[in-house]
Amino acid sequence: MIVGFPYTGTDKEGQMMKLFILVLNKTNTLEPLFESMMKAGISGATVLDSTGMMRVLADDEHADYPMLGLLRHVYSPERRASKTVFVVLEDEQVPVLTDIADRVTGGLDKPDTGIAFTVPVDFMKGLSKPHV
Repeated sequence: MIVGFPYTGTDKEGQMMKLFILVLNKTNTLEPLFESMMKAGISGATVLDSTGMMRVLADDEHADYPMLGLLRHVYSPERRASKTVFVVLEDEQVPVLTDIADRVTGGLDKPDTGIAFTVPVDFMKGLSKPHV
């Protein structure tokens, strides 16, 4: 494992850190999401503008994919982009942020709302110490 500072991929109790990634389609919920995160003691998020693959293909007039005709009717024309949120969390914070995302968005299980997932963090550089 490559290490930028004494960091083993775990917090001080030995739990694995996670990178929580939320692709938020309901971009109007971003500020309420951050406000709820701050109240729960979760900070340090990074946000990028993003666009999904099917949106890009649906917008391409020259794309010749038979399924795209159907998809153009399914996608909301008013939603052009998404926000992708990245947050490094302790393991026990993952369900907290998942609950916040569900509450603020109305439920990630609803269509065209968003998707959330985690990946393990085994390397971190650029911070004087982890967020723990």
